[in-house]
Amino acid sequence: ATRHKSNIELFGQGVGNAIAGLFGAIPGAGATMRTVINIRSGASTRISGMTHSLVLLAIVLVFSPLAGQIPHAVLAGILVKVGYDIIDWAYLKRAHKGPRWDLVLMALVLVLTVFVDLITAVAAGVVLAALAYVKQIADIQVAALNAGAEIADDPEERRILDAANGKIALFDFAGGPLSFGAAADLGHHVREKAKDGMSSIILDFTRVPALDLSAAMAVDTIASDAKGAGRKVYITGLNEKVAATLAALDADKHIGADYRFRTRLEALRHAAGLAAAPGEMPTSEIKGPAAAGAWFRLKA
Repeated sequence: ATRHKSNIELFGQGVGNAIAGLFGAIPGAGATMRTVINIRSGASTRISGMTHSLVLLAIVLVFSPLAGQIPHAVLAGILVKVGYDIIDWAYLKRAHKGPRWDLVLMALVLVLTVFVDLITAVAAGVVLAALAYVKQIADIQVAALNAGAEIADDPEERRILDAANGKIALFDFAGGPLSFGAAADLGHHVREKAKDGMSSIILDFTRVPALDLSAAMAVDTIASDAKGAGRKVYITGLNEKVAATLAALDADKHIGADYRFRTRLEALRHAAGLAAAPGEMPTSEIKGPAAAGAWFRLKA
């Protein structure tokens, strides 16, 4: 079997509808029913679609008088059979075992298709499915936003956090882009974890490939709140894209160049006053946006 090319098919439909409009014809669109009939009949190449079009053209131009003699009951029976074949029975048998939201969304699209129209149903389904996905990812990211030694992978990280006795909070953002779905809860989550007597907050973006406007402003809010409370904010693991977004929105204005590090271990050392050695580190030794400010001064 050959795989169809959706872009080419869509382009062909557009050209065909444009030409049909010149003759006052009704525009058409691709339908699953004809594809199902083709496959059920043993079709395996794109030639089957072309053959179907030619046969349909012949019926319209030549054999329309004969087609007009077919009883409507027969045509209705054919449509019922095709509709039955389109249904994914294997999925329906297991749908109730999956996420409840997926089942609700499927039922909603079905109702809109029957009582409104197909275009509205598809549009509503796509939008709601996208929002549900964003919500799911946001919940995962917020749930994974932990603070404390339990997320420290390196023994030295654990030792520094344990020795800090609650004065340093390490926040590790879950892997994946940070979007508006999680932005609303980020600031609240960090404020909730920040305790009295805490002097430093470390935000680890190592596993964040990108973030949007809302997430960037959430970072700005976190840094602003920390500064107002007399706490230092460190950022680690920024890639070029995330750093550029924060800089473009001026969301990093409360985080000085001396508080940006390539790894969170370096940030932990600095926050705990345990920098490896005093002096300056040239930017050539630090790759990426962690080198913002040209030089890092590690204080003992």
